[in-house]
Amino acid sequence: MFPVFYSDEFLLHDTGHFHPERPERLRAVCQALQAVAWADQIEWRNPTPVEVRSPMAWVQQIHSRQYIEAVRQLANRGGGHVDGDTPVSSRSFEVALLAVNAWLDSINFALQAEQPSFVLARPPGHHALAEIGMGFCLLSNAAIAAHYALANGAERVGILDWDVHHGNGTQAIVETNPKIVFCSLHESPQYPGTGRASEQGFHGNVLNLPMQAGSTIADYQPLFEQKVVPFLSRFQPDLLIISAGYDANKDDPLAGISLQPDDYGVLTEYCLNLTRKVVFGLEGGYDLKALSASVLATIEACLV
Repeated sequence: MFPVFYSDEFLLHDTGHFHPERPERLRAVCQALQAVAWADQIEWRNPTPVEVRSPMAWVQQIHSRQYIEAVRQLANRGGGHVDGDTPVSSRSFEVALLAVNAWLDSINFALQAEQPSFVLARPPGHHALAEIGMGFCLLSNAAIAAHYALANGAERVGILDWDVHHGNGTQAIVETNPKIVFCSLHESPQYPGTGRASEQGFHGNVLNLPMQAGSTIADYQPLFEQKVVPFLSRFQPDLLIISAGYDANKDDPLAGISLQPDDYGVLTEYCLNLTRKVVFGLEGGYDLKALSASVLATIEACLV
């Protein structure tokens, strides 16, 4: 059985009318997973409730108390924005904490079962900086999960971000830690304007691979084989976290890369060849059909 960590409460992060990062994203993926021929191989797992395992200690390792309290108060007042693109509703703070718990549950599963899993949660996290959220992201899920893994048995953690936008928040948080490596393939130039190839981290632990608009799997595969896999292999991670954004699809409205949904199955196979201890966590992806098909391709590759 393949675990998918999901809760209907993730739908309660209300981003407002016409916002790209909307609850329908998760609804579409859930419907696709329930309708696929191998649906009986999916094990739906509710994340640990926030009141049972408070994730705040782990969140506070990454984000400043001032920022955490600002988001909490914004939600308590009924909502607002942490920046122009990043809304907060009355339930957003607690939903963001529950999303963190889903990521931590997935880390526990990967370390104990030594098998992959998928975190189907929102809000996303890879743009969130220590002091402020941005780019639809409130809490830096992947960075929090990586530090949690190091405290729970992993000696080295790899993060691969294949979202079409550079994970500036994740990189800024983890690049000072020699036990974490970060690799990103992202369209350039594109939001948020970071992720230059010259950025290598404080310990040679960052690999950025800027991609041109229109790039296809024919451009991605050589980079995976010649850059990504060797970089991660040299580090020998005990665990691999994938910031699994699906906005590099050709049909996605927010960027210009030209991947097809099935291509994510190819990228997933490269990851699984490095280790079966892989946590896939949803980041971007805003065309509902392409997003759903891409998640299916990712999970189906894990079932082989």
